[in-house]
Amino acid sequence: MDNFLTDVLKGLQSSPKYLDSKYFYDKKGDELFQKIMESEEYYLTNAEMEIFSKQQSQIVDTVLYNSDPLDVIEFGPGDATKSVHLLKELAGRKQIENYVPIDISENIISLLNQSLPKQVPTLTIHGLAGEYFEMLSAAHKISSNKKLVLFLGANIGNFKFNEMPAFLMKLKSLLSAGDMVLIGFDLKKNPQTILSAYNDQQGFTKEFNLNLLSRINKELNGNFEIENFEHYPTYDPSTGACKSYLISTKEQSVKIGETLIHFEKNEPIFMEISQKYSVKEIDEIATECEFEVLADFFDSNRYFVDVILKCND
Repeated sequence: MDNFLTDVLKGLQSSPKYLDSKYFYDKKGDELFQKIMESEEYYLTNAEMEIFSKQQSQIVDTVLYNSDPLDVIEFGPGDATKSVHLLKELAGRKQIENYVPIDISENIISLLNQSLPKQVPTLTIHGLAGEYFEMLSAAHKISSNKKLVLFLGANIGNFKFNEMPAFLMKLKSLLSAGDMVLIGFDLKKNPQTILSAYNDQQGFTKEFNLNLLSRINKELNGNFEIENFEHYPTYDPSTGACKSYLISTKEQSVKIGETLIHFEKNEPIFMEISQKYSVKEIDEIATECEFEVLADFFDSNRYFVDVILKCND
């Protein structure tokens, strides 16, 4: 709670204002994101699901290059509907010893502990609630097996283009030679296709963004009038940056605890970035970060790619 308050006040007292997207995911935020992923416009889910449901055998062939059993660690697993295809394939070959989902939401970890044993009965689950890197360090204490880290759903796109190499280098520093990372990247494509994915007609993305203001009201004693803010997405096809904002529709002041925050009319709050990449950009950054690219797996439209990277000595 203290970190939540500190981060919210820091963001809203900055110029320009921003909120940290990791706080989207309370119980209602989790439910809304599931609805976003099921929406017609949000092509990312179906694209990556196609990869995992149709190419899981080839993916497993790639990650079992030395036939050692794996621990699979997943950052931000959601309901694991994609990764479960991989987990079943590994379990069927008796090549997975532990599955370690890591999520900031304790609700997600609780749901996985209930649902996954029904789908993969032989799976040993060690759910960890917390920050990715902190919990990755904790995951190393579970076993000394080779690790496969999953970071799916284009969550890597939550980092700005120039921040992604630092994330990969930090991740590599916490892994050992021979460990692997499987990352889902949303690829650059028709700009309208991308923009529509973040502005669905049913309004789930809008509600998802506004829910963070409701959470601030509920948990931090805020008094946001939600109807005074509008959801506004943008996409720049030259840089691949897709950004979401909340726009103040009037001049207003909002109180959070004892702190007063002033908004000008039409002032934005930066909420989230969803960075898009080309295959060439992905390869260049991976090489820069001293990963070996083992394989690329595309959906049939080539909207999306899951890339397997290996840590070398």
